[in-house]
Amino acid sequence: MTQEQLIKGCKKNDRTAQGELFKQYKDVLYFVSLKYTRNAVEAEDNLHEAFMVIFDSIKKFENRGSFEGWMKRITMFKAIDRYRNNKYIPVDVLEETVAEPPQETELSAISLDTLLQCIQQLPDQYRLVFNLYQLDGYSHKEVARILNISEGTSKSNYHRAKLGLQKSISALIQPKKTPTHGA
Repeated sequence: MTQEQLIKGCKKNDRTAQGELFKQYKDVLYFVSLKYTRNAVEAEDNLHEAFMVIFDSIKKFENRGSFEGWMKRITMFKAIDRYRNNKYIPVDVLEETVAEPPQETELSAISLDTLLQCIQQLPDQYRLVFNLYQLDGYSHKEVARILNISEGTSKSNYHRAKLGLQKSISALIQPKKTPTHGA
């Protein structure tokens, strides 16, 4: 089925079209979910919730712009809503400032999966800001509006996310010291 046929079928609640749409886009949308959640289980939950919203809202899609982009935004905002509803305390209030700047690291030494795991380990607020600003290209003003925080908090959380990532990555790529035994 073409994308146009899938959309038309999904607008008519055709289960075959919905299944095919899921099959075609699940991997792309799963990766979006993974970026915004802490682990694979949350990403899977978010993916299924996002598809429910996509199937419910597809009648509103008017073939303007990218259909895949529309689904990615739904998936991203579904994950953000999960954290927004948890009423978390902004992490920048809780964290201490880092006294020394981290060392530059060699990113080519780690895999994309490992980098994603490092991003997932960031506190929620840092991860969301980092993903929105760095990976999805939103401005700090837009990030602030999306997350209902100040622009300054967005910048601060982004900076702290980068510091946290640099620390995690540095720990991964530094050679492990082996104890030496005296002769």
